[in-house]
Amino acid sequence: MKIKEEQDLSCNEIEVIIKYAQKDRQVHRMINFLRSFDMQIKCAGDHTERMINILDIFYIESVDKKTFVYLENAVYRTDFRLYQLKDKLQTYGFVQISKSCILNINALESIRPLFNSRMEATLKNGEKVNINRNYLNGVKKALEGDNEI
Repeated sequence: MKIKEEQDLSCNEIEVIIKYAQKDRQVHRMINFLRSFDMQIKCAGDHTERMINILDIFYIESVDKKTFVYLENAVYRTDFRLYQLKDKLQTYGFVQISKSCILNINALESIRPLFNSRMEATLKNGEKVNINRNYLNGVKKALEGDNEI
């Protein structure tokens, strides 16, 4: 892969052009990653509202009908329901790992097997979350990059 940079003082915004012979899995992943740069969700924390970039999210969990967004060192609450975020974020590397949790595959450090066909995911910040066996196939597909646009 070649990367070419060009400064143009007349540009008002960044423009990225991807040239390819065939649109394969790698090209899809690159496009989805670039699209995720500007995507944010509204969250609340410490009596303030913030827009959180989805690249900063490690996982999202629903507890007692409230949805929490977990970052590397912070937790925020959002008014979105888990299913809404799952549908909105699945093309950007997010995958459901249990009935109440979706994980950002890009925040994943490692996975190890547990008993009862479950897995334990260790995130880049050292936190651990369990992957329910009913969701293992979705995680495998996400790791292989099969999330299509």
